[in-house]
Order: sequence, then structure tokens, then C-alpha cells
Amino acid sequence: MNLPVALVEALRQQARDAARNAYAPYSRFAVGAAVLTDKGEIYSGANIENASFGLSICAERNAIFHAVARGARKIVAVAVYTKTPQATTPCGACRQVLAEFGRDALVICFTDIEAAEQRHSLAELLPRPFGPESL
Repeated sequence: MNLPVALVEALRQQARDAARNAYAPYSRFAVGAAVLTDKGEIYSGANIENASFGLSICAERNAIFHAVARGARKIVAVAVYTKTPQATTPCGACRQVLAEFGRDALVICFTDIEAAEQRHSLAELLPRPFGPESL
């Protein structure tokens, strides 16, 4: 999927901005994410950790849930920002949640190093997701 350059930059900026609000006192691994809906809306989220680690939430799921809570049902792209030397792809749980709302989504993983950017289709990252048809 090819998105207009300005739209990709908007996703990247919102993901980078969201990372500034990450609450990651345990891992010190701040992540920001921004999702693009089929209506052209962008929603962002940051990872939020908890001393009870299982109650933490990743930035990608935070952004997706933010969009869904406001009525979105289709995600077409997600940008994931980390302040690391190499881009980081979403974890398995985030990939599965993204599959629920964006089976064909473009996943853009980036850092402050332009050459580190990675682009993947969700199908590449999660080739056989569990979905409603599996029930």
C-alpha cells in the first residue's frame, strides 16, 4: 500500500509525539504509535507500564483501542516509533489486535535514523491470524 508522503509524515509525527508521553519506568523502552483509519483519521497512543507487568499496554494497542473507542472499525496503517538504533516491529499481541481491525494494514516501523525505517504488510508479520472465521 502506498500512502501519500504527507500522510506518512503525519503518522510518523503523531507516533513520535506520543512516545514522549510513554510511561515506561521499568523497561525504559518508550514507544509511540499512530493508526490511520479508513476515514483518514489518525489516533495515537503510547506504551503504559504497570508494576503488575501483565497490566501494561503497548503503544500500538493503545492507539488502536483509542480509534475503536471513537467509532473506527477499519485501520489501514500504523506507524510505530522507538528511540532505538533499529526499528522495532509490533509484538505478537499487537499484531493479533491489528488483524482484528486491519488485516491489510501497512506497518511502518521507524526511529530517528531514517535508514532504519521498515515497512511491512500485516500479512507479512502475521500470516495466519486468528479471526472471527476461526470461531
